[in-house]
Amino acid sequence: MAEVLSQSEIDALLSALSSGDIHPDELPKEEEKQKVKLYDFRSPQKFSKEHLRTLELIHDNFARIISNFLTAQIRTNAKIKIESIEQITYEEFIHSIPNPTILTTFKMPPLSGSILFETNPSFVFQVNDILLGGKGDRQSKIREFTDIDKNIIRQINTGLISNLRLAWEDIIDVNPEIEALETNPALNQTLAPNEAVALITFSCEIGLNSTFINMCIPYISIEKVLDKLVVQYWFQQADDELVKESRQKLKERLNIVDVNLTAVLGKAQITVDDFLKLNIGDVVTLDSKTTDAVTVLAEDKKIYYARPGIIKKYRGIEILDMIDKDVESYE
Repeated sequence: MAEVLSQSEIDALLSALSSGDIHPDELPKEEEKQKVKLYDFRSPQKFSKEHLRTLELIHDNFARIISNFLTAQIRTNAKIKIESIEQITYEEFIHSIPNPTILTTFKMPPLSGSILFETNPSFVFQVNDILLGGKGDRQSKIREFTDIDKNIIRQINTGLISNLRLAWEDIIDVNPEIEALETNPALNQTLAPNEAVALITFSCEIGLNSTFINMCIPYISIEKVLDKLVVQYWFQQADDELVKESRQKLKERLNIVDVNLTAVLGKAQITVDDFLKLNIGDVVTLDSKTTDAVTVLAEDKKIYYARPGIIKKYRGIEILDMIDKDVESYE
């Protein structure tokens, strides 16, 4: 409820306005009502901004890699860069691409599910024209793809997709495998219509022409590695490698340190008078049997159970077991 002003406060406010001490813009305004953010349950937002940002970094590197690959394949300068990345539903993706188009379905173990790689007709016809001896500047009408068109672009797409191995190597080791190639996107039923996907759009400039390439990554494909799709994970991984190297160096330095080992055959209690009367050749009875294992101490700490014996002309012990099994976790 708004605060009620007294008559004296109202008079003071009116006099301040008339004298110019305060301006109307400076008057306190009624607080805005808290806005409610709409949420569409038919298109759930599963990818966080951090996940999309990491995917953008990965595929920005992928764009640079395939630029070099495509340039080498068609012997013409090709420039590929990432244009946008957004979260949409699979149905929206299918409706946004032309028909016909080249839709390559592939897997990328250990990621689960199928990923889609779409190259539109303009890109396909231009690349095929160059590979068949043309200059790639001919305007091609939208038509059905021939078997020759599909066989050529399948080889190109296989090479493009295989470079995902290099782009993802900082996150996880993947092995792309082509599954199928289709020309009618409406026939592709690999995902449910309302399944959340990350749509990554690349622009491809070859000569004077500019076309687009799309990659559709379903949420279910990367759900298992979402914890790795965080930029901090890369630095954490680097820190882990540094810690591992430091531990190895520390272990190497510790290996040259001398440690005193003591084998305790047993114990006995005698009086001070008997102790003072001990002479060479006297026998003291211990509290252990000859068949019992002896305790081995490293710097006065019990570590092993052992059996005494002779090694050549020296006395020695044979390690039987560890006293503290948790010692293994410290090695």
